[in-house]
Amino acid sequence: MLELKKGVDILSAVGGITSIAAAQDLFRKKIDTPNLEKLAKIKTEAALLKIANAIVMCQPDKVMVLVGTKEDNDFVRKYSIEKGEEAPLAIEGHTVHYDLPQDQARLVKQTFYIVNEDEKISSMAKRELRSESHPYIEKHMTGIMRGKIMFVGFYSRGPVGAKAAIPAIEISSSTYVLHSASLLYRNCYADFDAEVERRGEFFTNVHAEGANRPEDVPNARIYMDRSWQTTYSMFCTYAGNTLLMKKGNHRFASDTAIYNHNGEELSEHMFVTGLTGPGGRKTYFAGAAPSGCGKTTTAMVGTDFIGDDLTQMWIADDGTLRAINPETGIFGIVEDVNEEGDPYLMKCLREPGTEVIFSNILVDENRKPRWVGDGEAVPAKGNNFQGEWTPDKTGVPMSHPNSRCTLLNEAIGNHNKEKNADPAGLEIKVVTYSGRDGDTMPPIWAAKSIDEGVAIGASIVSKATATEVGATGVNRQPWANAPFIAGGLSDYLDAQIKFFNNEKLVDKPIISGLNYFLTHENRGSSSKGLLGEKKDVHVWLGWLELFAYGDVDAIETPIGMIPKYDDLKKLFNEKIKKEYSEELYTMQFSLYIDNIIARIDLQTAAWNKEDNTSQRLFDVYAIQKRELEALKAQKGAIVKPQDL
Repeated sequence: MLELKKGVDILSAVGGITSIAAAQDLFRKKIDTPNLEKLAKIKTEAALLKIANAIVMCQPDKVMVLVGTKEDNDFVRKYSIEKGEEAPLAIEGHTVHYDLPQDQARLVKQTFYIVNEDEKISSMAKRELRSESHPYIEKHMTGIMRGKIMFVGFYSRGPVGAKAAIPAIEISSSTYVLHSASLLYRNCYADFDAEVERRGEFFTNVHAEGANRPEDVPNARIYMDRSWQTTYSMFCTYAGNTLLMKKGNHRFASDTAIYNHNGEELSEHMFVTGLTGPGGRKTYFAGAAPSGCGKTTTAMVGTDFIGDDLTQMWIADDGTLRAINPETGIFGIVEDVNEEGDPYLMKCLREPGTEVIFSNILVDENRKPRWVGDGEAVPAKGNNFQGEWTPDKTGVPMSHPNSRCTLLNEAIGNHNKEKNADPAGLEIKVVTYSGRDGDTMPPIWAAKSIDEGVAIGASIVSKATATEVGATGVNRQPWANAPFIAGGLSDYLDAQIKFFNNEKLVDKPIISGLNYFLTHENRGSSSKGLLGEKKDVHVWLGWLELFAYGDVDAIETPIGMIPKYDDLKKLFNEKIKKEYSEELYTMQFSLYIDNIIARIDLQTAAWNKEDNTSQRLFDVYAIQKRELEALKAQKGAIVKPQDL
């Protein structure tokens, strides 16, 4: 279980401010009149104490309170260029930010949960005792903002008033971080006190980049203090390590869903998008995939794009599954984003009218941003994340594999701004799970029961991607949320089972698996590369939309329901004007039984290492394995869908 306010509050201990009177006295001494007047409108004493202690610890020269006005946002943008954290590009409103070469992805080996002596955390997470983190933070963050401005912003992770929305404070000396925050989150300065009272909690985030030198990166730390719902980040600038309202607070949101709202809420690493079906009906999907596995591309396939990364879910009073996007923008990978596969996003990245922050891309001689896979001729030269670049520079790609773009969702042509702002949330009819799986699962399959659906999420594996420094090989990524689950994975599994089986959830979603990464060589072909194309996702989601309403039949298999060829052939023609051969269908949807059984054995062994894993998951694995073995005995190791 999670115990809040257990152990020493490190921020309070380092800052030493324990009373609101002392905090107010400090504010009068350290903050100028205009910003003091802004802060005076915040009445939540716990939040004011957090801010006061951050000022004492970090010792900035000035404090600026960001209230979401155009003047505030313009100041941050302009000052970011003056500081050199960003530089202007050819198109007005487009800027580029470079992280240090050693800090261009999540620093997983330097990211820790601060834990108490007897506190258990996920087997897939790193931990550090509070007694060790306390002196490290005190040593390295004391005085870290000398000569700098401390920016303080008040935000909401979701539409103000939404049941699962959670307010948060972002404190940073980085203009890049606060510029990004203005695109990704709703400034809720005017509603902050009311939101804290409604929700009963808020998150606090303290970041400082320091001198931003390569020699400092080994000292970088990203800390999540679960007990005090406070994050700390130092000596780094990559947004995944510093914009702590994103993945740092997602970890806290997962905690509060599991331990404070068990069976009633979920906090997920999922996109949300809507698809227009027959008769103009709108069907909303929530889909999980590890970072770097096509989540943004999948989200933007929808006719009503909502969000590409995070989702807060709950059971509404009418018995439906509801979801909100905590964010208002995207922090998306740009590698392989091009006109063919991502027309809506490319319009924002290539034409005037959209505010965009690029990171770690190449800038050519014309100040144009370029990246690997942008579908255009490679430039003769430019500057990228490692300095001057030419095509013959050995071992250095044109752009970093984890290059990013940050922009408002509303700039994207198929974004539904009204729905993204609705505190009532969206009804989710289909939930999908996917990873990078080159040899085992078919492109799409739907669970036959809720428990089998939970098992799909619990069984994701994925090839390591450029989003994590030092990660290699094929890894388990349960629900794609595993890197952000602080508590025991069996606790999270229990929360999933209770949520989706909750009797209050009357209209249960279709739960399914997606896999875009099957390769020719793993399916008996002499060709190389992926069996499908990026644009095929239009068809996979389209089939699920029809299946959710019973508009298409499916073939029953031991792992779930798979599409019939004639339905897919029709959808390929209707949605992407593509011929879809039965030969390709057979390669994609044949069951390679030995591979699937090996995957089940891998998951069974892994879950057996977790404490108190629900027997219901093992029951699903056992039934599927038994049915697969029987099918193999009857039809062989490779079973074509036509044989079922």
